[in-house]
Amino acid sequence: MALRVGVVGMGGIGNQHATCHQDNALAELVAVCDLKRDVADKAAEKFKVKAYYSLADLLAHEELDVVDVTTSGYENGSWHYEPTMEALAAGRHVLCEKPLSNDIGECREMVCYAAERKLYLGCNLNHYFTPTAAQAKKYMDEGKIGEAAYLLFKMGFDGSEHTYKFNPSPRFNQPYGHMKAFLTHPFSVMRYFCGDITHLQAFAGRPGVRQSAGDLLLSINSVHCKFASGTIGYLLSQRGDTMWGLGGWWSCEVGGTKGSFAIENCIEKLTYYPGTRPGEKSEPEVLDTGIKDFGATFPNRIHAFLEDVTNGVHFEKLRSSGRDALATMEYIFAVIESYELGGQLVRPHPLPTIHGNPAVERI
Repeated sequence: MALRVGVVGMGGIGNQHATCHQDNALAELVAVCDLKRDVADKAAEKFKVKAYYSLADLLAHEELDVVDVTTSGYENGSWHYEPTMEALAAGRHVLCEKPLSNDIGECREMVCYAAERKLYLGCNLNHYFTPTAAQAKKYMDEGKIGEAAYLLFKMGFDGSEHTYKFNPSPRFNQPYGHMKAFLTHPFSVMRYFCGDITHLQAFAGRPGVRQSAGDLLLSINSVHCKFASGTIGYLLSQRGDTMWGLGGWWSCEVGGTKGSFAIENCIEKLTYYPGTRPGEKSEPEVLDTGIKDFGATFPNRIHAFLEDVTNGVHFEKLRSSGRDALATMEYIFAVIESYELGGQLVRPHPLPTIHGNPAVERI
């Protein structure tokens, strides 16, 4: 039986989520909700479902299994907390857009509350729900990478001072707006491949064109990190301040003792470089997906959430869970702390303990 879904926040991302649910056999889109009546009505007409103008009204009149929270807010996340907590309080499972919240205290509370109620809380960390990431993870699981020695990640937007436009909105003209709204994605992918990060050191800045305009956004972020596994990592991100070079707008390279891989433009291309023995020759293995539309990651990720809920996986085993999203925010707030301390080494706040499921897990 299809899961009954209501989407809250009908901007561009909300419409994208609603389309994914409507196109997925595991879901039945039954309602849309937005505080702006005209926005809700337009979406309701588009998807042929009922419009609501408050989540309370939606929850009171519809038997939902899942509430999909796609609201925005300051730094793209300040309007996630209230609808998520309201839906969880009503006993509904929640899929939330990233970042989980722009406030770390709220992030921790959201994850804790969902765990207490044993409800699914997922987050749209969609950048590793791709054929490229799946194949790269397969290389790792098969031992073809060996021990991961380093991870290099580069992600951002192409641009220059010729294309720069000052955004005076207080919703984003904040020093840490780019970090909170954007770094959750690269950190989620880095963690997917190499596990938890234990140490971070960060530097950040903004070019003169931003400073002259009164732009507060720290748009260039440089982060050095160490994983619990011992892998060393580096993340470079920028928000339209320069043109990217090799690898495009999104590249991730993992180098191991038996081989290495590099992903270009998230969903487009993966190259595996096998390590060789003396006297051997080898050619790289290339996976070119032919997919140029980054939007293809949304149905992949949303299907995974619907699949996990449908299959009744233990709530701690949910893919791209609230806990996973919290990890990225703990890293981001450690980045902020390191920057404010002049680049000192910082250890992220520990994540909530995983308790496991004694009904199915054995030693």
